Amino acid sequence: MPRIIHTGQALVDAVARVPALPARGQNVMASSWELAAAGSVNILVAAARSGATCVQAGVVGTGRNGDLVRAALAAEGITWSAEAIPDADTGLCLVLVEPDGERTFVTTLGAERRLSVAALDRSAPRPGDLVCVTGYSLAVEATRAPLEAWLADLPAGVAVVLDPGAVFAGLSDATRAAMLGRTTVWTSNLAEAEAILAGTETETGTGTGARGMAATAAAVSRLLAPGGVAIVRDGPAGCAVHAGGQTTLVPGFPQEAVDTNGAGDAHTGVLLAELARGTGWVVACRRANVGGAIKVTRSGPATAPTGAEIDAFWAAWPRP
Repeated sequence: MPRIIHTGQALVDAVARVPALPARGQNVMASSWELAAAGSVNILVAAARSGATCVQAGVVGTGRNGDLVRAALAAEGITWSAEAIPDADTGLCLVLVEPDGERTFVTTLGAERRLSVAALDRSAPRPGDLVCVTGYSLAVEATRAPLEAWLADLPAGVAVVLDPGAVFAGLSDATRAAMLGRTTVWTSNLAEAEAILAGTETETGTGTGARGMAATAAAVSRLLAPGGVAIVRDGPAGCAVHAGGQTTLVPGFPQEAVDTNGAGDAHTGVLLAELARGTGWVVACRRANVGGAIKVTRSGPATAPTGAEIDAFWAAWPRP
């Protein structure tokens, strides 16, 4: 079965649950806190729990954070291909989670940014594999340069999956165009997709008039490599997928959110696992919607459900 290879940053989240964000210069008391492996780990764990074979290709440091990342990957049967950075630890992301599940981030940079083409090469992608790229890798020169060089020499038949993140729309025109031209599958939330469309329209003087998941997914697909597929999600509303010239809305499964941190990652991980298995686009998106719905009911970033839990949820969901 094809593998899922993630080139992005495996980090550690320091998560604090707060009643509200403090005003500038003020303090707030957290009701709880925890340390958990996150970043690319979230997607890989979600995919592995749905039966995929997964590889972390981005580098991991040494020290407490790096050890925590490696332990989390090993617990799910996920391998890491690059050699550890011997004199630097993995970075930390500070996450403040509010009562409605919304989260705010502050990310530090560590060993995960000391990427190289040689490190990525150790993942040895082969035709059929799905290589996952995050926009956050493209936002920093230390990771952008080796990643772009490596992507340019990927074997034919390797699918490139772009998870753009909030930063992608703000990247240079050249960086965005090069990445979009290599992208086989785009998967993002609605705000991220609308942002890249707005930037493209400004640059070209054209307007798509895209509004909502379906129109936005169709418009984004036209920016990708020939035959590229775009998936745009909007939380409990579900997602839209544009593939093979057709756009399909796939309804979501609204839940009372406890923690939205990692919900998009859970969606992406389940989606990739289904694609690796050969599942059709609509069913893969439906299972990804279920995965995200279950995840928001759980605290912590890498708390995606197993394939069996997705099956049970879908079987119990009321039919019209």
